[in-house]
Formats: sequence, structure tokens, C-alpha cells
Amino acid sequence: MRKPLLLKIFLAAVLLLGNSSFANVKEAASDEPKKDLKTEIKEYISHHLQDSHDFSLFSYTNDAGEHVYVGSPLPVILWDNGLKIFSSSKFHHGETLAEVDGNYYKLYHSKIYKTDAEGTINYDGEHHPTNVKPLDFSITKSVVMMMVTGLLLLWLFSSLAKSYVKNNSVPTGIGRFFEPIVLYIRDDIAIANIGEKKYKRYMPFLLTVFFFIWFLNMFGLTPLGVNVTGNIAVTTALAVIVFLITNFTGTKDYWKHIFDPLGDGMPWYGKLIIYIILVPIEILGLFIKPFALLIRLYANMTAGHVVLMSLIGLIFIFKSWIGGPLSFGLSFAITLIEVLVALLQAYIFTMLAALYFGFASEEHDHGHEEDAELVHL
Repeated sequence: MRKPLLLKIFLAAVLLLGNSSFANVKEAASDEPKKDLKTEIKEYISHHLQDSHDFSLFSYTNDAGEHVYVGSPLPVILWDNGLKIFSSSKFHHGETLAEVDGNYYKLYHSKIYKTDAEGTINYDGEHHPTNVKPLDFSITKSVVMMMVTGLLLLWLFSSLAKSYVKNNSVPTGIGRFFEPIVLYIRDDIAIANIGEKKYKRYMPFLLTVFFFIWFLNMFGLTPLGVNVTGNIAVTTALAVIVFLITNFTGTKDYWKHIFDPLGDGMPWYGKLIIYIILVPIEILGLFIKPFALLIRLYANMTAGHVVLMSLIGLIFIFKSWIGGPLSFGLSFAITLIEVLVALLQAYIFTMLAALYFGFASEEHDHGHEEDAELVHL
């Protein structure tokens, strides 16, 4: 009786620590071969890192042996020779097929494939599904959390702006906590990297992306079990926005530095060989910078979730009074570190974005200021 009680106590503690999603591990059905415990833990970690078409908080098996899911279905929006809209409850968490207008769809590894009435999935030589994948515009769990975060930011900073107006630019309530952060982003990130002349045009984006990433990272540590910033599609979208802003606001000097890095001090035939090397590197750098942004955020947040859940999984592997508390203590320490990492990754992304904007908005006076100083002396 002690082991089940200990397991229940541990799961309750994990809920308080923001990792209750680990309780979502699906038990093998009676007609399926029993999997190794390590394999189940690996599959669960992989499942947690993926997006889902339903907002499932946790699941359990009742006395009748049925899986009971606590959560909410989300709308599935597909384009397959026309628009198909239905609820994700038709998939029943991947256990059943969804029939829409005579077509059958199957949820397989968090992706929707078109199939037959038997739910057949065909594979290629590398065991990759070859079934047709309709265009998926569904409102997934990650999309819901991004919408919630966006609305939260809109409400929070609208209230902060109103409090400034009412109290003569003096924040009240929670605004006292966020004002120093806003000022830090303005003074030590935007102005320091972009300059006082042009930083204002970039401030809305820098503030938005900082708090957006920070809040999403913090939501990933809650019992909601949402891993939005660990989704490479999300980090890619953020990096693409930085890439577009950087290059569409780039000055003449910015583009001249890319395509004419040596300036006008040497004839073109003397610079030709050097340009064959330098210009491709500069052009390649345009794409390496946003790629570094998306990989850094994606890899750090994914690694944190993998390490944290792996440590929790060790408790189920050890099943002892020594290994269990040790893994629990380590997972608790990693959780505290992840709280710091959530803020740190938002800061790094915002800092690098501001640095790229500073490069793009830089202007040179081509020696006019130096000549003016010499005349003055």
C-alpha cells in the first residue's frame, strides 16, 4: 500500500511544481503489447514536446479500464478539396478516426493524415508516413496559449498606460513591477544598441517580443504543460519577423556595407577577388543571424523540458527511497533554474534583435563630423 500512496503524493507535488503534465502518460491498452518503462517515458517526453489538437491537462484510467481525459477539444480546420471544420473530439486523442463529408482523417503523432475507413497508414522505406496530409490551419494548444498571452499583454499594458494617464506618469499596482523592466529594455537594450535617434520606432516590437517570450516560457512551467517556445515553428516565425524588420528598415549604409564592405578607397578591379569572398559571407550572414535566434530559443527551452521530465521519469525507474527523493530534489532545482532561463532567453532574444536593428539603422556621416571638428580646432 505504501508504493501507490507514495506515487500519488509525488504526482500531487509535481502538479504544484508545474509539471503535472507528466501524469498524462497513457497506459497501454489490454490488446497492445506492453512496452518497456524507459520506452514509455521516452515516448511521453516526445509527445509533450509536440503540439496537440486538444487542450488536455491530464488523464487517468477509471475502474472500468477506460481512459478519462480532463481538458477541452479544439477546432480542427483543414483544407482538403474544400474547407473542413470539425471538433478534435472526433479523434478522441488519436484513438478513433474522424469522418467528415465521406473523408477519413487520422491523428498520428500529432499530425493529421488522410486515410481510409480502416485507418491505414502507409510507410516508406524509412518508416515515414506516405499518406496525404491536408493543409492544417487548426487552432492547436500552442495557438490557444499564444492568443491567451497576446490578450493578457494587451490587457496588462493597456491598464498600465491608463494608470500613467490618471496618475501623472506614476505607475500603480502591478505597474510598479513592470515599469523598471520597460525602462531597462528602453535604456539598456534599445538605446544602447540602436541609438537615441531611432530607437523609438523599434520599441513596440522589442517590448512585445520580450514579454511575449517571457510569458510563454513561464506558461510552459505551469500545470498547463504547454511547450510553445519549444516549438520550432513558433521560434522560426519570431526570427522571420526580426529578419524582415531588420532588412526592410535597413539604411543605405547598411546595404552598402553588405555589398561594398571595403568602401571607395580601392578600384573595383583591385577589390574583385576580395569581394568574391566577402560579399557571399555578408549575404550569408543575413540568414545566419535569424537562424541563430530561432535555434537558440528553441534548443534551450526544449533542452530544459527534456532534462526536467527525464529527472522525473527516473523516479518511476528507480522505485526506491534513495533514487526517488534524489530525482525529485534535482527536478525541483532544475525547475527553479528554468524560471531564470525563461527570463534569460527572453532577454537574449530581445538583446540580439535590438543589436541587429542597430546594425540596420546605422548611418555614417562619411567624415563630415571629423572635418567639422578639425575646422573648429
